Amino acid sequence: MHTFTATLELIGVNPFVSVPAEVLAAVFARAGRSKGPIRVHGAVNGQPYQQTLVRYAGQWRLYINLMMLSNSPKRIGESLVIALDYNPEPPLILRCPAFEQALVETPAAKQVFAGLSPSRQHELVRYLSRLKGEETLARNLDRAVGFLLGKNRFVGRDKP
Repeated sequence: MHTFTATLELIGVNPFVSVPAEVLAAVFARAGRSKGPIRVHGAVNGQPYQQTLVRYAGQWRLYINLMMLSNSPKRIGESLVIALDYNPEPPLILRCPAFEQALVETPAAKQVFAGLSPSRQHELVRYLSRLKGEETLARNLDRAVGFLLGKNRFVGRDKP
């Protein structure tokens, strides 16, 4: 685990910290690559996190979301203690058995779902897997399948 102090900055609406070159070099060595998103874990001011390092506008950044640091957009300029290391664990794959069954029952929707980007697939499954009531889940499953078939909007999206 590598520890450093960094100032919380803002790009657009996204709070982030820059990662020192020596820390990046160590993470790249552990990851076996220096391109594409790289999963990392560590702590922000002692609060554990799992996140992805990304390169944007020529600079590697660790984006600091609200789960990592409460009220982060209002803390720009604050000095943070960051612990960071490569995370070799694969990302958690969310499941929604009811949605999986709905896709089995509707092959056309399953085909469209399979053609979506992994992030869009994750967005749909994450939304459905967090629903608590059976009625709410059933209603949203119908909407999700309709969305995949191009019949309606779902989770703020017009088309799959």
